[in-house]
Amino acid sequence: MKRYVLVLRALGIVAVLVGIKMVIDMAGLDVITVSPVITAIVAGVIFTIAIIFSGVLTDFKESEKIPGELAASIKSLYRDTGVLLKIDEPLARHIREHIIELIDTLTENFKNNRWMLREINPITNKIDADINTSFEKGLPPPMIVKMRNELAAIDRLIYRVEIIMETSFIPAAYHISIISIVAVLLTLMFTKMDPYYEGILLFGSVAFVLTSLMMLIRDMDNPFEYSQNSAADVDLKILFKLKDCIDSN
Repeated sequence: MKRYVLVLRALGIVAVLVGIKMVIDMAGLDVITVSPVITAIVAGVIFTIAIIFSGVLTDFKESEKIPGELAASIKSLYRDTGVLLKIDEPLARHIREHIIELIDTLTENFKNNRWMLREINPITNKIDADINTSFEKGLPPPMIVKMRNELAAIDRLIYRVEIIMETSFIPAAYHISIISIVAVLLTLMFTKMDPYYEGILLFGSVAFVLTSLMMLIRDMDNPFEYSQNSAADVDLKILFKLKDCIDSN
């Protein structure tokens, strides 16, 4: 049902717009005649929305990879502590506790639709300090390098999520698109279309395409939104199941 939320919302808006259009037609207020200029305006607005959609889609496709890469790096870092168990078991368990704390913090942030670096960075700093201590305890340098590389990869993905969640795709473009859509729909509402029912169908189709695309773009602009009301989310299940996967090893 979740995948149809956006479609149902768009259909609801279109139904209202079509109703308004029918009232305007019955009142004889459809005074604008159909011309090639109107066709060009509609095509231009759709073209503008398509450009914005392509930009948002690029970020969305990149975002789809982040949960898997983040989970893989965290799991690899957790496994690397297995070598430390033979050298200093209390220290190894201490690092693992911090890794579990990192997983809990990340999942809590995702579930609450926020991304607070002031909660996440202190934990990665703890893990960094633990790696330094591991070197002092005699953990082989190749393992230290590998653990640092995994921690660096985790940091990189954490900051990438921050950028994606906190940055909107060209706000000015959004505003221009919304104003253009409203202008086109208002123009079409007052345009006389014959035959009547064919005109209503065409108006509804154009309204559905414009409104649904704009709603989809706004939804995709925050791909990490964890909500049943969102129709375009990145699947975060792999991160939510990571703790259970690690505990089972």
